[in-house]
Amino acid sequence: MSIRNLAIAAGALFLASCGSSEAPTANEPTIDREAIISFMQEKVQPTADIYWGSAGFLSDEDGMHDLSPTTEEGWAATLQSTKDLQAQAELLMSDTYAANRGQDWQDFAQGMLDVAKKAEQTALDRDSDAIFETGGVMYNVCRGCHTAYAPEEPPVSDPNA
Repeated sequence: MSIRNLAIAAGALFLASCGSSEAPTANEPTIDREAIISFMQEKVQPTADIYWGSAGFLSDEDGMHDLSPTTEEGWAATLQSTKDLQAQAELLMSDTYAANRGQDWQDFAQGMLDVAKKAEQTALDRDSDAIFETGGVMYNVCRGCHTAYAPEEPPVSDPNA
């Protein structure tokens, strides 16, 4: 698992721990742990991967390969990923996900929405350099949220104690 995927999984796991499988109280979010994990793993991560995979270069034994889309379908997928990320950010700002999580949750979701809107323009412009740069900003927005919501490392127990 790559460091990026590990960070995202850790963030999703912590975000999920903010929920509860019991009925929510006035101080608890309305979405449960499993739903957040599923949402992050099944929706947000694959959508972001489409965008991130639309710029940059891959180096292998055959040389350098430009990851920029080369077909109408490729550009359409890149553009759709930005629209999907916007919808996902708006869902994260909804009461279902954001209730009782505080302003920082809203701020991170708004950051995701803002960068997804910027990403949409890069896809419309078919500007691979801008996609690469905006992809880095998107990664930093995601990483910031995951850092803020990352779980504490559990204490290591001594089996000999």
